[in-house]
Amino acid sequence: MSRALRAAIVDDEPLARLRLARILEEVDGVRIVGTYGHGHAALEGLPGAPADVVFLDIRMPEIDGFQLLARLPRAARPLVVFVSAYGERALEAFDVEAVDYLVKPLSPARVHDAVARVRARLEHLPSRASPAAGDAAGGMRYLQRLAVPDGARLRMVPVEEITMLVAQGNYVELVLAGRSLLLRETLGSLVERLDPARFVRIHRSRAVRIDLIEQVEPCGAGQYWMRLRDGSCLTSGRSFRKPLREALGIAG
Repeated sequence: MSRALRAAIVDDEPLARLRLARILEEVDGVRIVGTYGHGHAALEGLPGAPADVVFLDIRMPEIDGFQLLARLPRAARPLVVFVSAYGERALEAFDVEAVDYLVKPLSPARVHDAVARVRARLEHLPSRASPAAGDAAGGMRYLQRLAVPDGARLRMVPVEEITMLVAQGNYVELVLAGRSLLLRETLGSLVERLDPARFVRIHRSRAVRIDLIEQVEPCGAGQYWMRLRDGSCLTSGRSFRKPLREALGIAG
């Protein structure tokens, strides 16, 4: 890159932000354009101070790193290097196209490696000025699997095994064949990271796998009754009429 690499830091721990900033300041050609102590501050600040890469903590109050990434408009979404004290979500991080995953405490060598990876990724992107074109060409990959707590272990759940997603407060219930698992994430942020050709949100508290919908019938007031392959019967919300019709190819 001919210009400096613009980097932002999002971490709720002041000492962690300071340490990472000091390491990045020692890297040639890197300019820190913003540091944020929580997700809400980053959502407000990043659009006005564009970054090429955000070094993003995962475990933060109110909005975690994955939720923050999902809420950023794709046209303004920088590359991401996740930073965490835990390695448990590394596979999920790479499913959302993270450039690197750094585990605290950070070493200067690993941060330098991450910066090199970011620069290499930027060289291969078609245009940072028009990310939407990259998405259309296949630059954006949707989640293929989820790392979900299952007792004392993490279970890797392929998205094709999920029947539906049900909002449970700050959790999402993943309904599988014969069982359910809970994932700490909001339904809205999770659906944004799933392929819209595979899942459709039909209600403020529910999304379903499209290929499992066998029967659909209008039931007034912009709602639809539907039957899934397993015999489950659901009713859509009025505000989700348009995305449901588009997902099912219903004309008119």
